[in-house]
Amino acid sequence: MRVPVITGTDAFSVPSAPRGPAAPETATTVAAVRTALPPHRYTQDDLTEPIGDLCLPPGADRAVLRRLHASAGVRTRHLTLPIEQYAELGDFGQCNDAWMAAGLELGEEALTGALKEAGLEPADVDLLVCASITGIGAPSLDARLAGRVGLRPDIKRLPVFGLGCVAGAAGLSRVHDYLRGHPHDTAVLLTVELCSLTLQQRDDSPANLVAGALFGDGAAALVARGSSCGTGAAIAPGRAGPSVVATRSRLYPDTEQLLGWDIGASGFRVVIDAGVPGIVRDHFGRHLRAFLAEHGLTIDDIETWMCHPGGPKVLSAVTDTLGLPDGALDSAWHSLATVGNMSSVSVLHILQNTWQSLRPEPGAWGLLMAMGPGFCSELVLLRW
Repeated sequence: MRVPVITGTDAFSVPSAPRGPAAPETATTVAAVRTALPPHRYTQDDLTEPIGDLCLPPGADRAVLRRLHASAGVRTRHLTLPIEQYAELGDFGQCNDAWMAAGLELGEEALTGALKEAGLEPADVDLLVCASITGIGAPSLDARLAGRVGLRPDIKRLPVFGLGCVAGAAGLSRVHDYLRGHPHDTAVLLTVELCSLTLQQRDDSPANLVAGALFGDGAAALVARGSSCGTGAAIAPGRAGPSVVATRSRLYPDTEQLLGWDIGASGFRVVIDAGVPGIVRDHFGRHLRAFLAEHGLTIDDIETWMCHPGGPKVLSAVTDTLGLPDGALDSAWHSLATVGNMSSVSVLHILQNTWQSLRPEPGAWGLLMAMGPGFCSELVLLRW
């Protein structure tokens, strides 16, 4: 399978007169996005046999495992711990302790980096939304971060668990909802996903083996500002981020069993049903087209597609059901290849890369989209 690489500004053509409405006066501006990755980086080939040692019984045939790793579309990934230390994680408590310790480090790096990029201080943040589906804590991760980074004591906090891969897009949607009602405020969406810590030892189920082939670890922070704020002193002219024009959430009935966790004594046991690409092909395109039509747009008007990289089959299903041209989802394929599927972090990682590498022209339309447990999807219409 090809692994495309973003190389410049020629990946998408930009029409001289973009269609559709202007960004509304209540639009949210994305002021910065910053991704933080753990230091332990591995090639896919380096991980295949160690993950087999963790998941398969001694002497088991590894043909399926090796085939999954070869076809996952992943070249490299970052892990929270050195790969040899995962066998020492004896139970869910130890995995969750590792999630909290590493999550605080990565979360702080992403959060402070994004604020610096936006030209803001921690005391400027009015709302912090913190999403993760790979660990839990009370006090929550955001509460423990507040004092470390200097957030105000009166900051509004919203920890979110359960959205999974869709949380990057859904979190931006809910931040936008908040800022429409608080146009003078600044909000941060922080996602922390340490997927490797959920890998189940001695579990040779297809879902666990697929997860072991696809998922990587990381954190991302997005700074958003209400319509009555500036974008931040550090943003150079012509480099402002996109505005959120509209959002759309969708639950697909009778699909709850397709994606999520079975939670037990060993922690989070992944559920990934083979029917997910079929749901995408049957329903996703129709709902997406209807959403765009409400704003006077069609698929041909979208110039930057930022899609959560659920895996090769999901990306292919999105391309087929939307009839996208070759290269439209290169940003998703590139993210999958270089860092794997990082759950809710991935779509923010793709947004950051699109902003930095493609540098869309002012007025260009973008669509950020993700899917997750429920089964559900989230669409965010952007204008650069």
